[in-house]
Amino acid sequence: MTEPAPHGRPAAKPRRAPTIHDVAAVAGVSRGTVSRVLQGGHNVSPASLEAVNAAIAKLGYVVNRHARNLVTQRSNSVAFLLTEPQERFFEDPNFTTLLRGCTAALGEHDIPLLLMTAGDEAERRRVVRYLAAGHVDGVLLVSSHRGNPMIEHLREAEIPMVSCGKPLGQRGRVTYVAADDREGAKDMVRHLIESGRGRVATVAGPQDTPGGVERLLGYREVLDEYGIPFDERLVAYGDYSRAGGEQAADRLLATAPDLDALFVASDLMADGALAALDRAGRSVPGDVALGGFDDSPAALTTRPALTTVRQPWDRISHEMVRLLLAQIAGETQPTVILPTELVIRDSA
Repeated sequence: MTEPAPHGRPAAKPRRAPTIHDVAAVAGVSRGTVSRVLQGGHNVSPASLEAVNAAIAKLGYVVNRHARNLVTQRSNSVAFLLTEPQERFFEDPNFTTLLRGCTAALGEHDIPLLLMTAGDEAERRRVVRYLAAGHVDGVLLVSSHRGNPMIEHLREAEIPMVSCGKPLGQRGRVTYVAADDREGAKDMVRHLIESGRGRVATVAGPQDTPGGVERLLGYREVLDEYGIPFDERLVAYGDYSRAGGEQAADRLLATAPDLDALFVASDLMADGALAALDRAGRSVPGDVALGGFDDSPAALTTRPALTTVRQPWDRISHEMVRLLLAQIAGETQPTVILPTELVIRDSA
């Protein structure tokens, strides 16, 4: 029995929260149309989309995410999976830049992002068990090396995924978003040669990664373009770490002391190479012109400031998220390759 209100008036009943049926009635559409709008608006006409959104605003309808997830069997979350040791995440600013961009892009859809690492076999087993149990709807895969089993594990579990960078050995099997590594490297090497340098060396990235392979190919193609013979003594290999870049530069200075330009396949390695050049008494850019790749925060902290190749990290992040959400919705999406930009600063 309702308790009487002051002055004998009956107490007002709590206002019922609007339901999806109410939204459909006000919008003049079916409940199924409202459901499709709430799940991303696929296969909904512009007029119906506008009517449903207006009804939602008018009624103050709030999505019951738990109920919707039970129906759709979705977790409403995405994993950012880094296939590198944990310490690499904290050392390499590219990873944090990409994570920040993906988080922002998913935030526009009110979807949280889970950071996961799988740098060794034990971590891979734990991650695969977690992902295969349906705790996420899809995976943004970062820094996959050739032969890394994570791609096959994710494919076997039928988990939607988008890779950052072209996965080697997976032609046509994995959707990816990448900067144009080869063209970016070619722009840098052309710049070094056209600035008057004749002995252009390179610190290449790991040859089991797409960036390592493509940037070295770009270096070699420009040498050929200018009629400069390829010299193996002018190539050393690093692991994208600062220490790896320093050690590779030391090796180059030992085998080719007459080098007068150095293209390094990442800004972090270029920072290490700068330390090696300084220790050897070689000034930059006076004795050696130095160029990096990424335009990461590291490029602005070096002295001199680093000439580099800018990867469009914001666009890469948003494209990865766009393609993954489309996959989750059941759509097939093409690969995306984005242009890079040469950024000239003081080092070359």
